[in-house]
Amino acid sequence: MKKIVLIACFSLFSLFAFSQTTITFHQSNLPFIGVNYQFGEKFIPEFRLGTDQYIEDLSAELVANYIFKKADSFEFYGGAGLRVGSFDGIVIPVGLNIYPFDQKDFGFHIEGAPILGFSDDSLFRGSFGIRYRFAKN
Repeated sequence: MKKIVLIACFSLFSLFAFSQTTITFHQSNLPFIGVNYQFGEKFIPEFRLGTDQYIEDLSAELVANYIFKKADSFEFYGGAGLRVGSFDGIVIPVGLNIYPFDQKDFGFHIEGAPILGFSDDSLFRGSFGIRYRFAKN
């Protein structure tokens, strides 16, 4: 039993050793901020909090993104998640993170995301914005 616990702790520590935190701001018809924690090279779960003008319109999203293509100056990703609040539904984001500077901590992004409502309503959200990665040195 001790060996299983040690292996699990070592695996978890190794996973966190190669991860990093990013904060984002998305400007769109449904603006929101996000915080994600990248695990490994490809998997990025993200928590998003959005509102329009009033706190009563607050909504939350939890999405799991996967990086399909990664180059030195960009990342192409897609994913799926759940949105609750002012418009409940399933969100399917597809986007591009762009890091044009030598230091890859500050960048820009664009994203398109259909939101399939739990009722018969659906909408498409397009957004652009900025992102900052707390890169490990």
